[in-house]
Amino acid sequence: MKLGMRQCGGDRIGSEAEHPPFEGTAFQVKVWNAMKEIPRGEIRTYTQIAVQIGHPNSARAVANACGQNPYPPVVPCHRVVRSDGSLGGYSGEGGVETKRRLLREEGVEFSTPS
Repeated sequence: MKLGMRQCGGDRIGSEAEHPPFEGTAFQVKVWNAMKEIPRGEIRTYTQIAVQIGHPNSARAVANACGQNPYPPVVPCHRVVRSDGSLGGYSGEGGVETKRRLLREEGVEFSTPS
């Protein structure tokens, strides 16, 4: 079950948001919990998340786990970007355009098109 934009309740994105229990691998759950800790208006890279969860050489696996996020944008995978500053992908409805819009709504500015 994926929660739609209207179901996420305004600012109820991230650590304060409620959602059904995660069902995934231990690695995926670590990634998803790490994403919930990213404050509104801030971003992290896939590499930063990998380091945070104790798997510093697993940036690609982090990106894959982001792509399997069962609750975008409630679990804010839109706040995770590539190390080069480009947006990467977004598995939620609307794809990368939605990711860009969510980040802009949170005050994240981009110096180059992503």
